[in-house]
Amino acid sequence: MKFMKLGSKPDSFETDGNNVRYVATELATDIVVSVGDVKFYLHKFPLLSKSALLHKLVTSTNDGNGDEVHIHDIPGGPIAFEICAKFCYGMTVTLNAYNVVAARCAAEYLGMHETIEKGNLIYKVDVFLNSSIFRSWKDSIIVLQTTKSLLPWSEELKLASHCIDAIASKASVDISKVDWSYTYNRKKLLEENGSDPNWNGVRNRVVPKDWWVEDLCELEVDLYKRVIT
Repeated sequence: MKFMKLGSKPDSFETDGNNVRYVATELATDIVVSVGDVKFYLHKFPLLSKSALLHKLVTSTNDGNGDEVHIHDIPGGPIAFEICAKFCYGMTVTLNAYNVVAARCAAEYLGMHETIEKGNLIYKVDVFLNSSIFRSWKDSIIVLQTTKSLLPWSEELKLASHCIDAIASKASVDISKVDWSYTYNRKKLLEENGSDPNWNGVRNRVVPKDWWVEDLCELEVDLYKRVIT
């Protein structure tokens, strides 16, 4: 599985009970971000310097309580917000096929664009998607599966369609050019199931014409139909 590590500082996020997250530091926190039922006790500078939304929420509040903001509809919920917050602090964050869509959607929600700061999270995630994830057969399938729980953001950002295009383009190549890992257990060769008395211990399996079917069958029906189409 492809992955990308962002940041270099140690992860200093700690948990106090089930619904409180805070940064362990000598500097007192000066902002509370409530994401659903989870409260994050953080610092304004690293967050506001990278998130247009948080900057707007803090600076435009008129109720005299500018040190607390509430976010209830961020895609990916508290887990995705925590990834974004750690990125703001420069803490080590590992993105992979299972969390990259949530991170991308959350970053879009928070407005973590290049216009706010160069090398912001949206840019880095897009580079990772295009240079690694969409070039990987199995990672593309995993990512496509995760887009279902992040609607409508994953559709609006065309993450699902990019996954589908990547998968379909690989599934339609000439089998002589298939050189990536795939699942294929339904039609094992005789030597692989111990039925060939002449097997010399060397596997010389050729790529079957329907090599892609088993992996795509893991998709939900609607996504499978879109890939086939």
